[in-house]
Amino acid sequence: MALIEVQGLSKFYGLHAAVRDVSFRINEGEIVGLLGLNGAGKSTILKILGTFLLPSAGNASMGGYSVEEGADQVRELIGYLPDRPPLYDEMRVVPYLRYVAQLKNVAKNVIDERVSDVLRKTNLEDVAWQPLGELSHGFRQRVGIAQALIHDPRIIILDEPINGLDPVQIVEMRDLILSLRGKHTVILSSHILSEITRTCDRILIIDKGRLVAEGHESDLNKAFVRSMRIVAEIRGDFSESEFRKISGVQSVVVAQGTQPECKIVTIESDGDIRAEVARVVVSSGAELLELGRDGDGLESIFMNLVRSSKAKSATGGEANG
Repeated sequence: MALIEVQGLSKFYGLHAAVRDVSFRINEGEIVGLLGLNGAGKSTILKILGTFLLPSAGNASMGGYSVEEGADQVRELIGYLPDRPPLYDEMRVVPYLRYVAQLKNVAKNVIDERVSDVLRKTNLEDVAWQPLGELSHGFRQRVGIAQALIHDPRIIILDEPINGLDPVQIVEMRDLILSLRGKHTVILSSHILSEITRTCDRILIIDKGRLVAEGHESDLNKAFVRSMRIVAEIRGDFSESEFRKISGVQSVVVAQGTQPECKIVTIESDGDIRAEVARVVVSSGAELLELGRDGDGLESIFMNLVRSSKAKSATGGEANG
């Protein structure tokens, strides 16, 4: 049985559908990302899973407990970081974490041990006695995760954990999330594609309140990418016709490269043929300066799905959230 099960979940505000008929399952130990534009419904889904909102229809369970009938049991299982960390600016980090530990029924004799553990995991030891109101945004996000971890929950819910962080803080937050893999089940939301692919085992793409696709990036590529563009920069002589002989090649275009003796070869194919392209270049005696993919991957999948959803919405007149 999956640790998190969502079936037909919907949330309406009047006639406005913030979430509509969403279903998915998450197994123990997975890191799963909700990917979508701002306003797609990601936070609403997480708030329902965190028992902060009741669904209008459908059901969701965490560890076998319903988020409606078993809300108290669900809260014991989860650690939750909302899009704005629940911090009290006048408190210092350690007293705040002790206070949260008491709220979450951590045994008194292990509270100090739990506080020390989450300070270490979140790299907060250097600011342990600073007032929360004086911390940078990055440290406040870390304290938010620390309070979510303080009772060692099975499930961790993170709503836009890297929002507003600088590049260095994003890398640190990514490492922190990855360190949770296996021991905790993590579901997080983001609108930043690169971070979803780097941290998550699976991706759930949400658009206008609906789940429009799910899977690992490679699975989504196979399902939704109909062609792939391979770009190579080559120095020296080669035969364009040899590229056309590679299985799956649809077209080959050769253009002038960055230097007079270089050429840029753009190949449209129905799969990833980079290895075959490299072999052709090497066998011709030319030099392969650069080889990569262009215009494929999660970004193009995401944009294609969003465009498709917009087109359906325009023809169907459906209310979205």
